[in-house]
Amino acid sequence: MSIEINYKSKTSIGSSTNLVLFSNEKFKINGLKKYLSEAEFSYISDLLKTSDLKKNLFVFELNSKKKIVLISIKDDIKTFDIENLGAEFYNRINYGKDSEYFINSDTVNSKKENFLGHFLHGLKLKSYEFKKYKTKKDSRKITINLFGNKNKPSNNSQIKFGALEEGTFLARDLVSEPGNILHPDEYAKRISDLKKHGLKISIYDEKKLKKLGMNALIGVGQGSIRGSYLVTMEWKGLKNDSKPLAFVGKGVCFDTGGYSLKPAKFMEDMTYDMAGSAAVVGLMKSLALRKAKVNAVGVVGLVENMVSGNAQRPGDIVKSYSGKTIEVLNTDAEGRLVLADAITFTEEKFKPRFIIDLATLTGAIIVCLGSEYAGLFSNDDKLSKQIFNA
Repeated sequence: MSIEINYKSKTSIGSSTNLVLFSNEKFKINGLKKYLSEAEFSYISDLLKTSDLKKNLFVFELNSKKKIVLISIKDDIKTFDIENLGAEFYNRINYGKDSEYFINSDTVNSKKENFLGHFLHGLKLKSYEFKKYKTKKDSRKITINLFGNKNKPSNNSQIKFGALEEGTFLARDLVSEPGNILHPDEYAKRISDLKKHGLKISIYDEKKLKKLGMNALIGVGQGSIRGSYLVTMEWKGLKNDSKPLAFVGKGVCFDTGGYSLKPAKFMEDMTYDMAGSAAVVGLMKSLALRKAKVNAVGVVGLVENMVSGNAQRPGDIVKSYSGKTIEVLNTDAEGRLVLADAITFTEEKFKPRFIIDLATLTGAIIVCLGSEYAGLFSNDDKLSKQIFNA
């Protein structure tokens, strides 16, 4: 299913036009009379009298060719809830054949800035699907036409949301790729392609990593026939030389656990063990696409933790980039080895204002917090609060 969004100044509403209107949270629709025929207004009013008004969204099928979607807006609605409304709208229209909907921007009555920008952003994020390897292709298309004189997203906000979406979709694509496709060699190549967006990309292969003394990172990947890499992505959005923001991601493209082998059950999920790095790569693409006025650097360690005659053993001792020696008691504790070298390198080379690292570091965090919350550990309360609020 593909999504196309058009911004129109005028449009004519016919008998077969699917129309999207907004109301207040109590579904008072008197102000919508001018956008509906008398019969349509009467029909919808009668149905609302017997409906559960705690819902956010109603779809009224007037005939086989026309639907009217009515969406309520809470007075104190938060940005996240607006995006959820867009996602819910997508869920309700994502079925059947090709379809086209017309959103009347003039009916938005919300004090929240850029309401429709966030609404369409939520819709686009929800529409993501990874079907690259499906034998049967889905060629269906949903067309969204936004019309009216008020509340339309500005060109700048469209660029911003578009950049966020492209970065998010890149991260999701990377995480969704299987391990036999997105191994460290291929991953490094894909990051290199981001140069075209204005990012400065530097790739450190094994020869360079050995010279630097990144033996903790190299040790994790030494059992694989694939290479191990540290890749840096620099975005200079400010003309000055102010300290950059730094983001470091764990990129274990597949994690067998090494000789401390994981159980077979669910091991296929270990292709996701590079999700922290994917978030960093997607972020850096977003910053470049929106020409963000910030200096930032993304650093990812790319390895594959495999079992072979050359793999790291429990009990091995390696010397990290920092000069500290590490005894490896469990080869499935590989993420901290990758991050140890990557974080120290980032701190020394770029001297950033702060470092945020992202990693699928331990399944124990899910045992502790469940699947709806992420764990956050920090030595900076102010930064933690900023992240939490964001």
